[in-house]
Amino acid sequence: MFLVRLSVGACELLGVSVSGIRGFDLSRQVAGLELLFDVGLSLTSERDHDRLIEKILIAAKQFCRADGGTIYLATEDDHLEFAIMRNDTMGTALGGTTGKPLDQIPRVPLKDPVSGEPNERNIAAYAANTKQSVNIEDAYEVETFDFSGTKEFDRRNGYRSQSFLTIPMLNNSGRLIGVLQLINAQDPDSGEIVTFDGHLQQIVEALASQAAVALDNQHLLAAQRKLMESFIQLIAEAIDAKSPYTGGHCERVPIITEMITEAVCQADSGPFADFDLTSEQWYELRIAAWLHDCGKIITPVHVMDKATKLESIRDGIETVRARFEALKRETELEHLRSGGAGDDPALAAALGELDDDLAFLERSNVGGEFLADEHKQRIRSIARRTWRRGDSQQPLLSAEETDLLCISRGTLSEEERLVINGHMVQTVRMLERLPFPQDLKRVPEYAGGHHETMDGKGYPKGIFAGDMSIPARIMAIADVFEALTAPDRPYKRGKSLSETMAIMGRMKENNHLDPLLFDFFVQSGVYRQYAERYMDPELVDEVDEKALLEITPKAFDPPPEQERAERWKHFLPKYHKLVRSALGDLAAK
Repeated sequence: MFLVRLSVGACELLGVSVSGIRGFDLSRQVAGLELLFDVGLSLTSERDHDRLIEKILIAAKQFCRADGGTIYLATEDDHLEFAIMRNDTMGTALGGTTGKPLDQIPRVPLKDPVSGEPNERNIAAYAANTKQSVNIEDAYEVETFDFSGTKEFDRRNGYRSQSFLTIPMLNNSGRLIGVLQLINAQDPDSGEIVTFDGHLQQIVEALASQAAVALDNQHLLAAQRKLMESFIQLIAEAIDAKSPYTGGHCERVPIITEMITEAVCQADSGPFADFDLTSEQWYELRIAAWLHDCGKIITPVHVMDKATKLESIRDGIETVRARFEALKRETELEHLRSGGAGDDPALAAALGELDDDLAFLERSNVGGEFLADEHKQRIRSIARRTWRRGDSQQPLLSAEETDLLCISRGTLSEEERLVINGHMVQTVRMLERLPFPQDLKRVPEYAGGHHETMDGKGYPKGIFAGDMSIPARIMAIADVFEALTAPDRPYKRGKSLSETMAIMGRMKENNHLDPLLFDFFVQSGVYRQYAERYMDPELVDEVDEKALLEITPKAFDPPPEQERAERWKHFLPKYHKLVRSALGDLAAK
């Protein structure tokens, strides 16, 4: 404890005449002043609101030897709200760190609800309105203020509220922050109820002033945090609003991330037994989770929402259908011109073949998990057929359309996938440019690393995820789990719980996900807790946890530490043009 040794002369310099203090005892007064200075230092460092108001009240009670006390906080609608209450004789402790709320106690209006005039009957409201301290020797002898509620309380509880010291808490600009009220000062020797000493009042007023500034600083910091969080969530909501297919992703990933992290923090054995987060680190993780896809704000909508392989601004399969209709008419005309009958089986077979080919292309246009080689060969065979356009014969499918329809997985070409993956380049760039304060310095790592893999084959930097922090690796699991279970993807319905976990098991095997964290995800049951709350009940089925835990990751040899560290500094070469041009020509397509 920081102690300040004060002499009588030092007390006089503070404006406190020690000779006039009732029952003056130098050692007692020095201890009290030491307490004032110690509390003053403590107030500047305390970040928890409940602990702060508790320290203020306990210090004021202790300094004045008060039996009870209350702190009211001013509200925006001109009321005083109970924040904390203590009474030693009655054993009452409400508010502060007790967890016991005071919301059942009516608020004190600062103005008369009818006339709008300042409330001067309630002593706390009077002190707040006049910004002056009020020292009452005996509430039962005073008619200036309405103590009827106090007297009724005393009658019910066998107590007597006698002396009152009520001090407004004003910040350094004179704005009301709250009111500190102490009840029943006690004589240090006899313990009898006495009037609050005027000299001690001066020091408690100094304490109240310090406390008001500390509370005001907390309010300002809380308001800034709320503003930043609201702005961040606004960005996330704007990204989600861009696409009806990923509308809840930015909202659901933070939920899963926090569920996993909370379970890891509660682990008392295993590889994560020593892992925990402070309240500041929790806040840092929440901010990162909300910002994990902020780079999508510049991703072209027609790429992000691409529901079919031929879709750009509109689905190109409509153009292909028109060509097939033209080819069918051409086939019919040629058949009739050659003398064939309209009901000729050969014509019906030719037209049926065209219908079958079109239906096949329509099915291929809808992305899936895998496109067989024989299906790709059939697409290329169909593409070589021609149809008449004016005076020339044109391929039934262009080279670009053929390549798009032959996409093996999903609906995106390699170029388009590069644009989609490029959102991580922009996420990292955006976050690294922000001047995060010290307690948010890891936001770029947490938010920017959920597509990196354990074997260094992820993106956008090819970082070895094992070198990343636990929260960053947790977010990778949360992102994958949400993407697989999401019901709103453009080319597939949400997967069942067992399908999702089986895919993630293969990702564990192929060193995409942290195997220890994935095993914890399984063993803790967090995946099922989330599924039961947020997934379609029809998709929540049984999962073979034993099989998932038995999966062994493939062995790989990581490069030397220096080479791994170098990867943190740069994006992979294929993403360099995205860094230069903010998606450049690809985004314009």
